[in-house]
Amino acid sequence: MGSDQALPEFSQYHDLKDDEKILYHPISILSPPSARHRGARNMGVLLLFSMLCALGLYVVVVTADSARSTTLGLNAPSLLFKLPKSWAQYSPYFPVEEYGDPPQHCRVTQVNIIQRHGARYPTSGSAKMIVAALNKLLSVEEFTDDRLNFLKDYNYRLGENDLLPFGARESQLAGQVHFTRYKHLVSHGQLPYYQQSKILSASNIVAIAGFSIASHHVYNPSLSLIISEKLNNTLHAEMCPNAGTAIAQTSEWLSKYGPAIAERLNRHAPGANLTSTDVFGLLSLCPFESVSLNRLSSFCKLFSESEFQQFEYSGDLDKYYNTGYGQPLGPVQGVGYVNELLARLTGTPVRDNTQTNRTLDASPVTFPLNRTIYADFSHDNQMIAIYAAIGLFKQHTAPDPSFPNPKRNWLASHLVPFSARMVTEKLACGRRGEEFVRIFVNDAMQPLEFCGAGKDGLCTLRAFVESQAYARNDGNGDFEKCYE
Repeated sequence: MGSDQALPEFSQYHDLKDDEKILYHPISILSPPSARHRGARNMGVLLLFSMLCALGLYVVVVTADSARSTTLGLNAPSLLFKLPKSWAQYSPYFPVEEYGDPPQHCRVTQVNIIQRHGARYPTSGSAKMIVAALNKLLSVEEFTDDRLNFLKDYNYRLGENDLLPFGARESQLAGQVHFTRYKHLVSHGQLPYYQQSKILSASNIVAIAGFSIASHHVYNPSLSLIISEKLNNTLHAEMCPNAGTAIAQTSEWLSKYGPAIAERLNRHAPGANLTSTDVFGLLSLCPFESVSLNRLSSFCKLFSESEFQQFEYSGDLDKYYNTGYGQPLGPVQGVGYVNELLARLTGTPVRDNTQTNRTLDASPVTFPLNRTIYADFSHDNQMIAIYAAIGLFKQHTAPDPSFPNPKRNWLASHLVPFSARMVTEKLACGRRGEEFVRIFVNDAMQPLEFCGAGKDGLCTLRAFVESQAYARNDGNGDFEKCYE
C-alpha cells in the first residue's frame, strides 16, 4: 500500500460469516428437582461466588427456590461478538472444525484435556510496548485522517496479565462443553481431576465452575493440584534455560511488513515517528482492547485484513521458532507432559527423566491413575512444545521468516488461541473392547499418521505409545542440552 493512500477500509470485519461469530449467553443454572441435592447445590453456588469474588470477577447471584432456578452472570453483556481469526495467539477461542463423534462401535472411556487460559490483559512486556507506541500517537496535535481522531480523547485503560470477563466466559464455556460431551464418564465417585501450573487461577476455576454449572451442580469437582513454577513442572514452558528464542525470525518478518505500515500511519499522524516495533504494539492493541471492551476496538480500524494476516504470521513464526519444531530445544519441553499422558492412558507409573515432578507423580493422591477425566491448565508456549513432542502439525518445510506460505497449516490462531485445548481420548471399540486413541486440537481431529490412523483418526493405544519414542527416550538427549 502506498504511503499516500488513506487508511484502509475495515468493512470486511463487519461482514463475517456465521461460523466466525461467537454468541455469549448469560449463564443459566437450573436447580435439580430433587430436594436432597438442593442444599449441596446452594453450598456449591456459595463457594463459587466466594471464589470468583476473591479473584476479582464480578458476579451476580440470585436464588429463587419457588422457581427452582439460579442465575449467575459474569459482568459482561450478552452479545453477538464478531471475531476475526487473524489475531494469532491473541485470537479468542473458536472451534477449528466440528467435533466428530466416535465411530458407532466405539465408546470414549477416558479423556485427557490440556487447556490454555481464557483472554487476558497484555503481559507487562507487551503493555510497555503498546504504551510506548500510544504515547507517540497521543503527542500528535492534528491528524490528517478522521479515523485517527478518536485518539484526541482516548484513555488507555488496560491492566496487565489478569483474566478478563470475556476470558472467564471462554473458560466457563469450555467446562460446559466438556461436561456435555463426556458426562457419561462422570459420577459422584468419578469426578474430573484438575491440576494447573500457577497461572491465572481465576480462568481455571471458572472452567471448573462451567463443568459444575452444566451438570446443574450435581457434580462439583475442585482444583486438585497447583504446581509451583519454581519446581519441576510439565505445564510450564521455562524449564529449559539453554533454549533459544524466536526473536531473529519475528524481527526479520517485522522488518518486511512493518516499515510500510509505519510510513502510512506517520503520514496521517505527523510527528509521531512510529517504528515497526510501534506498529506491532498497535496491531496487538486491537485484540487486547477488543476482548476487554467486548466490542471491536477503534485501533482495529486502522489496519487492513492483509495487515492483520501479516501480524498473524508474526505469531506463527514466534510459536514455531520459540518452542515448536524450529527451536532445537523446543519439543523436549513437552516431553514430561507426554510421558504423564502415556501413564494415564496405560494406567502405569510415570517413566520420565525430564521436567516431571517425581514426588508428585509417585503419589496416587497427586497423580492418580484411576480417573476417567483429567484436565490440566497451561500456557500457549508449553502447549506448542507438547504438540511438537507428540508429532502434531509437522511441517514439510520450516516457515520462511521473509515470506509466508499461504497454504500452511501452522497457524497460531488454530493452535493456541485464548482458551485453546488439546483433548486426547481413549476409546474401547468392538466386542472385545480393543483400546484406541484419538486427539483433537480445538475440536479439529488430528490425522495421527505416525501411528497408523485412518480417516477415523483412531490409533491403537499400543501403536500410539510406541509412536512416542522421542518422549519415552526422554528427548533423545535434548533435555541434557538444556543445562549444558
